[in-house]
Amino acid sequence: MRPSPSLLSRALVPFVAAVALLGTSGSAVAGAVETCGSVITAPLAPPVSADDPCPSADPVVCRIRVLPMDEKVEAQRTRMRYHALLEDMHRTEANMREAGFTDEEIARELVDMRNQAKEITRAGMSPEEVRVLEERNIAKYGNPLGPTADQLYAKYGSWQQVIDASMRTSYAVDRELSLEYRPCPV
Repeated sequence: MRPSPSLLSRALVPFVAAVALLGTSGSAVAGAVETCGSVITAPLAPPVSADDPCPSADPVVCRIRVLPMDEKVEAQRTRMRYHALLEDMHRTEANMREAGFTDEEIARELVDMRNQAKEITRAGMSPEEVRVLEERNIAKYGNPLGPTADQLYAKYGSWQQVIDASMRTSYAVDRELSLEYRPCPV
């Protein structure tokens, strides 16, 4: 007798979920269920005292470390929404390549999308959090949202490298929020 589809799904869903939680443990089964997008890697670390020295040079990381747990959870959710917007960028790049756009056209579109993604995710942040991010970007790039396509081209020297840079995420910020970003296949 064959099991019913609903019985199979009730048995398989918990199994697949358990395997997905294993992450990249190296086992053959875990490799079969590769997770992409925002991946939670560990529980969020409890807040530290503002008096504790911050081991990071990134002021955003230092700010996250001291957030109360409820705000840290919200920051993690906001970061996950940002990662989802990066996924949109990967799809846009693939669609533009298929349509025959040049690397420069793709790079300019993706830098604009990244800056829009920053605006979208910042809408859910406190004014203090936005201020810290904007001050960092103004100091580094002269622009509250970050570098322009032309600034990135001047830095990297090729439009392909601008494309790559536009879809990177801050490893330090992701790590502080117990996240890892893994681009999904397009």
